[in-house]
Amino acid sequence: MTDKQPTSTSSPDPESAAHEKEVVLLAAGDLHDFRETEGYIIEVSDGDGANASGLKLAKDGHTVLIPQPSDDRNDPLNWSWTKKHLILFVVSWVSFLPDYGSATGAVALIPQAIEWETTPDYVNHSQAGNVFMLGAGGVVVVILSAFFGRLPVVFWFLIFSTATAAWCAQPGNFESFMAARILNGFFSTVSQAGGLMFIKDMFFFHEQARKINIWASFIVMSPYVGPLFAAFMTETLHWSKPFWVYFAMNVLGLILVLGFLEETYYDRTISVEQQPSKGNRISRLVGQSQWKSRHLRNTFGQACWRTVSVLLKPIVAISCLFYAATFAWAVGINTTLAIFVTPLYGFGPKQVGFFYFTPVVAVALGEAVGHWLHDALAKQYIRSHNGHFEPEVRLRAVLLAMPVVIVGLVLIGQCFENEWHFMVTSVCWGLYVFGMMITTVALSSYCLDSYPEASGEVSAWLNMARTVGGFIVSYFQVTWAQAQGTKQSFGIQAAVCGASIGFIIVLMVWGKKMRIWAGPLNFATT
Repeated sequence: MTDKQPTSTSSPDPESAAHEKEVVLLAAGDLHDFRETEGYIIEVSDGDGANASGLKLAKDGHTVLIPQPSDDRNDPLNWSWTKKHLILFVVSWVSFLPDYGSATGAVALIPQAIEWETTPDYVNHSQAGNVFMLGAGGVVVVILSAFFGRLPVVFWFLIFSTATAAWCAQPGNFESFMAARILNGFFSTVSQAGGLMFIKDMFFFHEQARKINIWASFIVMSPYVGPLFAAFMTETLHWSKPFWVYFAMNVLGLILVLGFLEETYYDRTISVEQQPSKGNRISRLVGQSQWKSRHLRNTFGQACWRTVSVLLKPIVAISCLFYAATFAWAVGINTTLAIFVTPLYGFGPKQVGFFYFTPVVAVALGEAVGHWLHDALAKQYIRSHNGHFEPEVRLRAVLLAMPVVIVGLVLIGQCFENEWHFMVTSVCWGLYVFGMMITTVALSSYCLDSYPEASGEVSAWLNMARTVGGFIVSYFQVTWAQAQGTKQSFGIQAAVCGASIGFIIVLMVWGKKMRIWAGPLNFATT
């Protein structure tokens, strides 16, 4: 974003509006090509003077490239399609690991309780600690990334994630296991919290929603794949075996990072000639190259303040409140599912594993629908507003998804209390997960569009909201259902989601005014 703004926000006449649009286009060489009061100019025609103003357009000849790429071949925006998507896959795979490992513990609760002579609910405290650190660690990740750079933070955090994953597989006792789980949660969240930074660095505005959809599908699907595999393994093997598989997956992630992940941070405010030396591969991985050029980025104090200042922006705070109130139940259900379905349906580990196929399919369907839905909503608005786009348009997808979320939660409670067939329960769970997949992408895109220079910070706070909400719910999900019945407890959860739609309506109606009132972030770097 930029601190240069038009002097008036009143509704102009058509001639004046055309002039303001031309001003925005002529200023498109600015860092983010964005105006608090103007939104984005996404599409231009020959009459807009795009060629005359030196704007770079996409291959279609009318989509403005935002941000405008430099002429430097080292600019991530200029990298090949193959390189960009290979890095996106690596980041997505590393983002897949934390929730996969976290939810693997959900299936191991009962055999662990037997081995350590305690209750599954008590063993679940290790699960809750892990979930909380998935959020807290993300804030640290973006602070360090703003100071050191992207690549070395991922590299070093993944090393410690791999080591603690091995510790989880062979802890010795519950206290050691809990310590390992907490530390693993802190380090494993590195790409889950900071994934938006890589997407923002490599892809243009008109591409970002689709890439967020890919990245988010790995995150939302991972807590269901973990228990799915773990359930089949614990049917005949010791509960530690799934954690050894998790360790192997971390090793694979580390190999992919070593081989293919690149430093994507690029400062567009300085000329090509002034860009710091990339250094060799090893120096970029360990951070030596980035350390030499740290004077060109944020100071450590600035990096810390970035995270605070972003949360002080009203639309980010409201988005996080909404996400915590709606996604928390996904974590709560996932971490306690075995406790519900084992006595209700007489499931063993294998049957619990089969049950997890439903959310995996739901996420896949959500990714497929979202691949065209988010762009379709944006393009419809752009066409009807002469190439103009406002970030609040992204929230329309949330309004479409929330009724599915609410219905899913209500019916899950009915299924558990009325002892409906497990296939009905499975479908209802899938409805909820499908809706949250659509919501996750829409909300992430909205925050990124609103504050593109704070891609890491908004990603970390949304991740924090999701995990802290789940951390809280996982402590009382079972006891609440036992005390009031699942029909009432899940009905209240659905009511909370319904009431939370008010946050979205506030953002859609007043979000732009709040962004103008709050002003730009004015960060030293993106």
